[in-house]
Amino acid sequence: MSEQHTYRVIVRGAWDGLTEQARERLLAEAADHGMTSMRFTEEGSLSYEAVPLKHFSMRYVVVSDAADGEEMAAAIAEDRAETALRELGYGFGELRSTATDLDTMKINRKSASRR
Repeated sequence: MSEQHTYRVIVRGAWDGLTEQARERLLAEAADHGMTSMRFTEEGSLSYEAVPLKHFSMRYVVVSDAADGEEMAAAIAEDRAETALRELGYGFGELRSTATDLDTMKINRKSASRR
């Protein structure tokens, strides 16, 4: 059995070819998708600003084989984002992502003398 790592992935993109209905729905729901809604989840967390309604990000938790690395975690998250956005009927352009391996991330702890 291969070792599994947990990744936090941020997928970013721009809205593209939104229908008028999709645009209206995004604007109506914008308050639910602001800064306070940003969470890393398996299903993904969509956030965007209503003005201008141009860019969005989605945050994912991805568990995958450590040997496949951050690139595979990013590809998995982008696939999840594409699926979710299509199911919602939202047009979007090219996606890009950044992944962080939580299992190898170094945590700098302050020493007692620096607190």
